[in-house]
Amino acid sequence: MLIRHLRFFVKLAEEQHFGRAAELCNVTQPTLSQAIRKLEDDLGLALIVRGHRFMSMTTEGEKVLKWGRQILADYDSLHDDLAGRKKRGLNGKLRLGVIPAAMPSVSFLTEQFADSNPLAHIEIRSMTSRAIQKGLDTFEIDGGITYLDNEALENVRCFPLYNERYVFAGHVSHPLMKAETVSWVQAIAQPLCLLSDDMQNRRILDGIATMAGVELRPNVVSNSFLGVASHLRSGRWCAIVPHSFRHLFEGVPNLAMRDMAEPVHWQTIGLVLSDRSPPSPMALALQDCVRSAEIRRNLDQAFGESTPAAPPSQ
Repeated sequence: MLIRHLRFFVKLAEEQHFGRAAELCNVTQPTLSQAIRKLEDDLGLALIVRGHRFMSMTTEGEKVLKWGRQILADYDSLHDDLAGRKKRGLNGKLRLGVIPAAMPSVSFLTEQFADSNPLAHIEIRSMTSRAIQKGLDTFEIDGGITYLDNEALENVRCFPLYNERYVFAGHVSHPLMKAETVSWVQAIAQPLCLLSDDMQNRRILDGIATMAGVELRPNVVSNSFLGVASHLRSGRWCAIVPHSFRHLFEGVPNLAMRDMAEPVHWQTIGLVLSDRSPPSPMALALQDCVRSAEIRRNLDQAFGESTPAAPPSQ
Protein backbone atom coordinates (compact mmCIF):
# COMPACT_ATOMS: atom_id res chain seq x y z
CA MET A 1 0.00 0.00 0.00
CA LEU A 2 1.41 3.38 -1.02
CA ILE A 3 0.81 6.59 0.91
CA ARG A 4 -0.37 8.31 -2.25
CA HIS A 5 -3.02 5.61 -2.81
CA LEU A 6 -4.34 6.23 0.68
CA ARG A 7 -4.28 9.99 0.07
CA PHE A 8 -6.27 9.53 -3.14
CA PHE A 9 -8.87 7.46 -1.27
CA VAL A 10 -9.30 10.05 1.49
CA LYS A 11 -9.73 12.81 -1.07
CA LEU A 12 -12.31 10.74 -2.98
CA ALA A 13 -14.20 10.06 0.26
CA GLU A 14 -14.26 13.80 1.00
CA GLU A 15 -15.33 14.90 -2.49
CA GLN A 16 -17.55 11.88 -3.31
CA HIS A 17 -16.81 12.54 -6.97
CA PHE A 18 -14.09 10.87 -9.05
CA GLY A 19 -13.54 13.86 -11.35
CA ARG A 20 -13.18 16.46 -8.59
CA ALA A 21 -10.97 14.18 -6.48
CA ALA A 22 -8.68 13.46 -9.45
CA GLU A 23 -8.38 17.17 -10.21
CA LEU A 24 -7.50 18.01 -6.60
CA CYS A 25 -4.91 15.19 -6.56
CA ASN A 26 -3.43 16.45 -9.86
CA VAL A 27 -3.94 13.11 -11.62
CA THR A 28 -6.25 11.81 -14.31
CA GLN A 29 -9.48 10.12 -13.35
CA PRO A 30 -8.29 6.69 -14.64
CA THR A 31 -5.12 7.03 -12.55
CA LEU A 32 -7.15 7.78 -9.43
CA SER A 33 -9.53 4.88 -10.10
CA GLN A 34 -6.60 2.52 -10.61
CA ALA A 35 -5.02 3.66 -7.33
CA ILE A 36 -8.26 3.03 -5.43
CA ARG A 37 -8.49 -0.46 -7.01
CA LYS A 38 -4.91 -1.17 -5.95
CA LEU A 39 -5.67 -0.07 -2.38
CA GLU A 40 -8.71 -2.35 -2.30
CA ASP A 41 -6.62 -5.25 -3.63
CA ASP A 42 -3.92 -4.65 -0.97
CA LEU A 43 -6.51 -4.63 1.82
CA GLY A 44 -8.66 -7.37 0.32
CA LEU A 45 -11.78 -5.24 0.80
CA ALA A 46 -14.24 -3.24 -1.26
CA LEU A 47 -14.01 0.37 -0.03
CA ILE A 48 -16.55 2.13 -2.22
CA VAL A 49 -19.86 1.26 -3.87
CA ARG A 50 -19.50 1.90 -7.58
CA GLY A 51 -22.05 2.63 -10.27
CA HIS A 52 -21.68 4.94 -13.22
CA ARG A 53 -20.36 7.34 -10.59
CA PHE A 54 -19.33 7.37 -6.94
CA MET A 55 -22.24 5.98 -4.90
CA SER A 56 -21.07 5.65 -1.32
CA MET A 57 -18.45 4.07 0.90
CA THR A 58 -18.81 0.58 2.27
CA THR A 59 -18.75 -0.08 6.02
CA GLU A 60 -15.12 -1.15 5.64
CA GLY A 61 -14.44 2.00 3.62
CA GLU A 62 -15.68 4.17 6.51
CA LYS A 63 -13.22 2.41 8.84
CA VAL A 64 -10.35 2.81 6.38
CA LEU A 65 -11.20 6.52 6.04
CA LYS A 66 -10.87 7.05 9.78
CA TRP A 67 -7.57 5.16 9.99
CA GLY A 68 -6.36 6.68 6.74
CA ARG A 69 -6.72 10.21 8.02
CA GLN A 70 -4.73 9.32 11.12
CA ILE A 71 -2.02 7.55 9.10
CA LEU A 72 -1.71 10.51 6.72
CA ALA A 73 -1.58 12.97 9.62
CA ASP A 74 1.22 10.94 11.24
CA TYR A 75 3.08 10.63 7.94
CA ASP A 76 2.85 14.38 7.29
CA SER A 77 3.96 15.06 10.87
CA LEU A 78 6.98 12.79 10.39
CA HIS A 79 7.85 14.59 7.17
CA ASP A 80 7.52 18.01 8.80
CA ASP A 81 9.54 16.92 11.82
CA LEU A 82 12.41 15.61 9.70
CA ALA A 83 12.35 18.67 7.45
CA GLY A 84 12.30 20.95 10.47
CA ARG A 85 15.53 19.43 11.74
CA LYS A 86 17.31 20.41 8.54
CA LYS A 87 15.90 23.90 8.20
CA ARG A 88 14.82 26.74 10.45
CA GLY A 89 11.55 25.60 11.99
CA LEU A 90 8.74 23.78 10.22
CA ASN A 91 8.03 24.17 6.52
CA GLY A 92 4.62 22.51 6.22
CA LYS A 93 1.14 24.08 6.44
CA LEU A 94 -0.42 25.15 9.72
CA ARG A 95 -4.21 24.71 9.55
CA LEU A 96 -5.97 26.69 12.26
CA GLY A 97 -9.73 26.76 12.91
CA VAL A 98 -11.01 29.92 14.63
CA ILE A 99 -14.47 30.86 15.88
CA PRO A 100 -15.63 34.20 14.40
CA ALA A 101 -15.59 35.96 17.77
CA ALA A 102 -11.87 35.21 18.15
CA MET A 103 -10.80 36.32 14.67
CA PRO A 104 -9.55 39.73 15.93
CA SER A 105 -6.99 37.92 18.11
CA VAL A 106 -5.72 35.22 15.74
CA SER A 107 -2.83 37.29 14.37
CA PHE A 108 -1.17 37.33 17.79
CA LEU A 109 -0.74 33.56 17.60
CA THR A 110 0.14 33.37 13.91
CA GLU A 111 2.72 36.14 14.22
CA GLN A 112 4.45 34.28 17.03
CA PHE A 113 4.29 31.05 15.01
CA ALA A 114 5.66 32.70 11.86
CA ASP A 115 8.61 34.17 13.75
CA SER A 116 9.66 30.68 14.84
CA ASN A 117 8.71 28.93 11.58
CA PRO A 118 9.31 31.41 8.74
CA LEU A 119 9.17 28.71 6.03
CA ALA A 120 5.74 27.41 7.06
CA HIS A 121 2.46 28.43 5.43
CA ILE A 122 -0.60 29.34 7.52
CA GLU A 123 -4.23 28.65 6.65
CA ILE A 124 -6.95 30.24 8.81
CA ARG A 125 -10.48 28.84 8.64
CA SER A 126 -13.54 30.50 10.20
CA MET A 127 -15.30 27.63 11.98
CA THR A 128 -17.89 27.03 14.68
CA SER A 129 -16.77 25.37 17.91
CA ARG A 130 -18.42 22.11 16.82
CA ALA A 131 -16.66 22.22 13.46
CA ILE A 132 -13.36 22.72 15.29
CA GLN A 133 -14.06 19.57 17.32
CA LYS A 134 -14.75 17.61 14.13
CA GLY A 135 -11.70 19.08 12.40
CA LEU A 136 -9.41 17.97 15.23
CA ASP A 137 -11.00 14.51 15.35
CA THR A 138 -10.54 14.00 11.60
CA PHE A 139 -7.06 15.61 11.43
CA GLU A 140 -8.32 18.33 9.08
CA ILE A 141 -6.90 21.09 11.31
CA ASP A 142 -3.88 21.27 13.59
CA GLY A 143 -5.44 23.44 16.26
CA GLY A 144 -8.40 25.66 17.07
CA ILE A 145 -9.15 28.90 18.87
CA THR A 146 -12.51 28.72 20.64
CA TYR A 147 -14.35 29.04 23.96
CA LEU A 148 -12.85 26.98 26.76
CA ASP A 149 -15.54 27.21 29.43
CA ASN A 150 -18.73 26.83 27.40
CA GLU A 151 -19.52 23.41 25.93
CA ALA A 152 -15.95 22.23 26.41
CA LEU A 153 -14.52 20.15 23.58
CA GLU A 154 -13.56 16.50 24.08
CA ASN A 155 -10.14 14.84 23.84
CA VAL A 156 -8.29 18.14 23.62
CA ARG A 157 -5.61 20.01 25.51
CA CYS A 158 -6.56 23.59 26.36
CA PHE A 159 -4.34 26.66 26.55
CA PRO A 160 -6.03 29.91 27.71
CA LEU A 161 -5.27 33.04 25.67
CA TYR A 162 -7.47 35.83 27.04
CA ASN A 163 -10.77 36.56 28.76
CA GLU A 164 -13.43 37.86 26.40
CA ARG A 165 -16.03 40.34 27.54
CA TYR A 166 -18.59 42.39 25.62
CA VAL A 167 -18.85 46.02 24.55
CA PHE A 168 -21.69 48.09 23.17
CA ALA A 169 -20.82 49.60 19.79
CA GLY A 170 -22.61 52.33 17.88
CA HIS A 171 -22.43 55.79 16.38
CA VAL A 172 -20.46 58.29 18.44
CA SER A 173 -23.54 60.53 18.67
CA HIS A 174 -25.71 57.79 20.24
CA PRO A 175 -27.07 58.96 23.64
CA LEU A 176 -25.72 55.86 25.44
CA MET A 177 -22.17 56.82 24.45
CA LYS A 178 -22.26 59.66 26.98
CA ALA A 179 -21.90 57.12 29.83
CA GLU A 180 -18.79 55.10 30.72
CA THR A 181 -20.71 51.80 30.70
CA VAL A 182 -23.94 50.54 29.13
CA SER A 183 -26.22 48.05 30.86
CA TRP A 184 -27.52 45.00 29.03
CA VAL A 185 -31.08 46.24 29.49
CA GLN A 186 -30.20 49.53 27.81
CA ALA A 187 -28.24 47.86 25.00
CA ILE A 188 -30.88 45.27 24.13
CA ALA A 189 -33.50 48.01 23.80
CA GLN A 190 -31.58 49.46 20.84
CA PRO A 191 -31.85 48.37 17.17
CA LEU A 192 -29.14 45.70 17.08
CA CYS A 193 -27.07 43.92 14.47
CA LEU A 194 -25.42 40.79 15.90
CA LEU A 195 -22.89 38.23 14.74
CA SER A 196 -24.74 34.96 14.19
CA ASP A 197 -22.57 32.25 12.63
CA ASP A 198 -21.56 30.52 15.87
CA MET A 199 -24.55 29.23 17.84
CA GLN A 200 -22.42 28.97 20.94
CA ASN A 201 -21.82 32.73 20.89
CA ARG A 202 -25.56 33.33 20.48
CA ARG A 203 -26.34 31.02 23.41
CA ILE A 204 -23.90 33.00 25.56
CA LEU A 205 -25.56 36.29 24.62
CA ASP A 206 -29.04 34.87 25.22
CA GLY A 207 -27.91 33.58 28.62
CA ILE A 208 -26.58 36.98 29.67
CA ALA A 209 -29.78 38.67 28.50
CA THR A 210 -31.81 36.23 30.58
CA MET A 211 -29.65 37.07 33.61
CA ALA A 212 -30.47 40.74 32.99
CA GLY A 213 -34.19 39.91 32.80
CA VAL A 214 -34.68 40.76 29.13
CA GLU A 215 -34.98 38.88 25.81
CA LEU A 216 -32.48 39.38 23.01
CA ARG A 217 -34.22 40.09 19.70
CA PRO A 218 -31.75 41.56 17.17
CA ASN A 219 -33.09 43.43 14.15
CA VAL A 220 -30.28 42.21 11.89
CA VAL A 221 -27.97 39.20 12.10
CA SER A 222 -24.82 38.65 10.06
CA ASN A 223 -22.42 35.73 9.68
CA SER A 224 -19.49 38.13 9.28
CA PHE A 225 -17.89 40.82 11.41
CA LEU A 226 -17.70 42.91 8.23
CA GLY A 227 -21.48 42.73 7.99
CA VAL A 228 -21.77 43.98 11.55
CA ALA A 229 -19.22 46.74 10.90
CA SER A 230 -21.13 47.82 7.80
CA HIS A 231 -24.34 48.26 9.78
CA LEU A 232 -22.52 50.14 12.52
CA ARG A 233 -21.06 52.52 9.97
CA SER A 234 -24.51 53.47 8.72
CA GLY A 235 -25.35 54.81 12.18
CA ARG A 236 -28.81 53.27 12.23
CA TRP A 237 -27.89 50.12 14.15
CA CYS A 238 -25.86 49.28 17.23
CA ALA A 239 -24.13 46.03 18.17
CA ILE A 240 -22.99 43.93 21.10
CA VAL A 241 -19.55 42.58 20.19
CA PRO A 242 -16.53 41.00 21.93
CA HIS A 243 -14.15 43.59 23.36
CA SER A 244 -11.47 42.32 20.95
CA PHE A 245 -13.51 44.21 18.32
CA ARG A 246 -11.79 47.31 19.69
CA HIS A 247 -8.42 46.04 18.54
CA LEU A 248 -9.55 46.20 14.91
CA PHE A 249 -12.04 49.05 14.84
CA GLU A 250 -11.23 51.53 17.59
CA GLY A 251 -10.32 54.83 16.00
CA VAL A 252 -12.74 54.36 13.10
CA PRO A 253 -14.46 57.73 12.56
CA ASN A 254 -17.90 58.07 14.18
CA LEU A 255 -17.68 54.65 15.88
CA ALA A 256 -17.73 54.46 19.68
CA MET A 257 -17.64 51.53 22.11
CA ARG A 258 -18.55 51.26 25.78
CA ASP A 259 -18.04 48.42 28.26
CA MET A 260 -21.13 46.39 29.13
CA ALA A 261 -22.35 46.17 32.73
CA GLU A 262 -25.22 44.85 34.83
CA PRO A 263 -24.18 42.09 34.57
CA VAL A 264 -20.45 42.07 33.85
CA HIS A 265 -19.68 38.82 32.04
CA TRP A 266 -16.62 37.18 30.54
CA GLN A 267 -15.53 33.83 29.15
CA THR A 268 -12.14 32.39 28.28
CA ILE A 269 -10.90 32.12 24.70
CA GLY A 270 -8.04 29.69 24.14
CA LEU A 271 -6.14 27.34 21.88
CA VAL A 272 -7.24 23.70 21.70
CA LEU A 273 -5.03 20.89 20.43
CA SER A 274 -5.79 17.22 19.94
CA ASP A 275 -4.89 15.19 23.02
CA ARG A 276 -2.97 12.52 21.13
CA SER A 277 0.47 11.07 21.71
CA PRO A 278 2.86 11.85 20.27
CA PRO A 279 1.62 15.34 19.36
CA SER A 280 2.30 16.53 15.83
CA PRO A 281 5.15 19.00 15.19
CA MET A 282 2.56 21.66 14.34
CA ALA A 283 0.78 21.09 17.65
CA LEU A 284 4.08 21.32 19.53
CA ALA A 285 4.96 24.54 17.72
CA LEU A 286 1.58 26.07 18.61
CA GLN A 287 2.03 24.96 22.21
CA ASP A 288 5.40 26.70 22.38
CA CYS A 289 3.86 29.90 20.97
CA VAL A 290 1.09 29.99 23.58
CA ARG A 291 3.57 29.49 26.42
CA SER A 292 5.89 32.29 25.34
CA ALA A 293 6.13 35.40 27.47
CA GLU A 294 5.94 37.59 24.37
CA ILE A 295 2.43 36.53 23.38
CA ARG A 296 1.27 37.09 26.95
CA ARG A 297 2.58 40.67 26.84
CA ASN A 298 1.02 41.33 23.44
CA LEU A 299 -2.38 39.96 24.44
CA ASP A 300 -2.37 41.90 27.71
CA GLN A 301 -1.50 45.11 25.87
CA ALA A 302 -4.25 44.60 23.27
CA PHE A 303 -7.05 43.15 25.39
CA GLY A 304 -6.30 44.31 28.91
CA GLU A 305 -4.61 42.63 31.85
CA SER A 306 -7.41 40.13 32.30
CA THR A 307 -5.73 37.47 30.19
CA PRO A 308 -5.32 34.17 32.03
CA ALA A 309 -1.86 32.77 32.53
CA ALA A 310 -0.67 30.01 30.21
CA PRO A 311 -0.45 26.58 31.83
CA PRO A 312 2.99 25.37 32.97
CA SER A 313 5.08 23.17 30.73
CA GLN A 314 4.21 19.47 30.92
